[in-house]
Amino acid sequence: MRVHTLAATTTLAVLFSSAVLTTAPAVADTTASLPVKQPVDIVVDGVHQRVFVSDPSNGKIVVTDYAGKVVRQLTDLPDVVGLELSGDSGTLYAAVAGADAIVAFDTATGAETARYTVGDSPVSVALAGGKLWFSYGGAPDGNIGSVDFSGEQPVVTLEQEGPVWYNAPMLDAAPGSSTLIAAATGGSPVSMASYDVSSGTLTRTTYTNGTGGNLGDIQVTPDGQHVIVASGAPYYHQVIRTSDLTEDGSYASGDAGPNSVAITPNGTVAAGVHSSYRPDIYIYKPGGSKSVREYDFPDTDSSSRGGDELAAAGLAWAPDGSRLFAVTYNSLGVYSLRVLEAPTKSATSITVDAPATAPRAKQLTVKGKVSSRVALPAGIKLTATRTDLESPSGKALATVTVKADGSYSFVDTPTVGGKVKYTLKYAGDAGHASGTGSDTVEVSRATTSLTLNNNGKVYAYGADVTFTAHLGTTYKNRKVEIWADPFGSDKPNTLVKSGTVNSSGNLSVVLDLKRDAKVTAKFLGDARSTPKTVTSTVGAQVKVSTSVSGHYKTSYVWGHTYYYVKKTKNPLFTNTMTAYPGRKQRLQFEIYYNGTWYGNGSKYFTLSSAGVSKVELTGEHDTGWRMRVRSSYINSSSGDTVNSTTYGAWKYFTFTS
Repeated sequence: MRVHTLAATTTLAVLFSSAVLTTAPAVADTTASLPVKQPVDIVVDGVHQRVFVSDPSNGKIVVTDYAGKVVRQLTDLPDVVGLELSGDSGTLYAAVAGADAIVAFDTATGAETARYTVGDSPVSVALAGGKLWFSYGGAPDGNIGSVDFSGEQPVVTLEQEGPVWYNAPMLDAAPGSSTLIAAATGGSPVSMASYDVSSGTLTRTTYTNGTGGNLGDIQVTPDGQHVIVASGAPYYHQVIRTSDLTEDGSYASGDAGPNSVAITPNGTVAAGVHSSYRPDIYIYKPGGSKSVREYDFPDTDSSSRGGDELAAAGLAWAPDGSRLFAVTYNSLGVYSLRVLEAPTKSATSITVDAPATAPRAKQLTVKGKVSSRVALPAGIKLTATRTDLESPSGKALATVTVKADGSYSFVDTPTVGGKVKYTLKYAGDAGHASGTGSDTVEVSRATTSLTLNNNGKVYAYGADVTFTAHLGTTYKNRKVEIWADPFGSDKPNTLVKSGTVNSSGNLSVVLDLKRDAKVTAKFLGDARSTPKTVTSTVGAQVKVSTSVSGHYKTSYVWGHTYYYVKKTKNPLFTNTMTAYPGRKQRLQFEIYYNGTWYGNGSKYFTLSSAGVSKVELTGEHDTGWRMRVRSSYINSSSGDTVNSTTYGAWKYFTFTS
């Protein structure tokens, strides 16, 4: 049920302990969505660089490339479960439980090449002793069978074991080995058997029913001497001898239940666990006693339930050990294929500590430390880069040598102000992944003087107003931007002019003001001058007028033109104002008495979409009184705030007999 493409004779060391240090995935790691509902097994074809994931719920095998991109899906495979690759990676064998068959596929094309009818509901497949072995049978009739390819026609042989297995067990074997391991799933404790298949028949050599509980995965080491067991308990990966099925060591895997294991041809172990808040994968080098790398998957569904989790039996190596593939899922049931690059290399952590602030053109010290779970070579070199406003792509500094205790320091004199970033990188080596770290210094710059005129002024509707920004002394940059933001959500903030100031330091623009506006001048700064932004808020009145109708004559008296209206007539006041959605005009009346004008009432009237409001003055009209009326826009009270308060001209009238 695992990828087997190379024979190896590396002896797996017995491991007993591990310290814990969580490291973030390398930059080169990728994650791709996996269109599965219930992934059960994963194998990797190193020849064609393909990854195969079985999905019994959807009855298919998903095939991806090494980047996780789906290249094809093998469908119509009801309840497909276990997968196995031929030694040359040319054939994929799949146990299709719903079809009572083992189905063979060409790994290059995905075409089905053979179908072998076997016992009821095959579950697991493994190559050993020149045959393809499979487990099959529902409860309580689990058993083991084989397909022999040595003759002219493949031969299927069933019932090669007695009443040992309640369900179809999980199978595995080392490449080229004649030892087959079987382990029971779904129970506690886990029953396990070791078989010798060198004679072509299944011969049980040892059996135990005390290996952990709730089996998640097994894999036999490349030398065939041990099988690593990932089960819900105990909270470590057990190392079991295949000869007598006794425990011979362990891989520490945190305070979580193991659920997956994968081993490279040279014996490197990936130990996976079911964990939301701790590392999900621990990487062990051959012969090592502590994990060289750990992976803790991030949360992809923004829940409070911790990070994504590793699927059971969800790990598989590329045969050359360059990549580790992990099937993960989040709390929403969304599955992903994570491609972990160079996982056998210990992660390198670089801290960088630079001053938070510093004066320009003065020497500063940058220091830090380089660390890894595996000791770094003596005297390693770091590349140092300074990124600033004049070197946005970075400027290389002198190489930095790391001391024996992992610390380093160097001095630098920043010639440029603003944010200055120092980046330290280690290129990596045979046992260590590359690492990088950075810190930013705010380097001082001269304060810039920038002004903008007209703040607080109010102008007539449609006035052409000149705005002038004045820029004081700067280092190099003499460019200024002027933005206009008219009031009202329907008008965006707009760059109205951008350019270099003249010899007097001025940049001007003429704006046609029809609304209140916030005008902003911006200087973006330069290597020695601070950025600066100033604003001027100006008002724009509305256009407003009132006309009178219903009168029988006009006459210029008392210093004004009066409209004379018969007391039997109702005068009509037509008010026109700059239109705006929901806008109202305020119509105000006054009466003259004993040398003074007195308020005689006011009311707001909604304007039409064209900005017109007609008001007829009704009721009993007394003669002999001097009266006046005007229309006004009152900011806010008139229904909006996009213009400045504007009072219209008075219209004078009187009633006669």
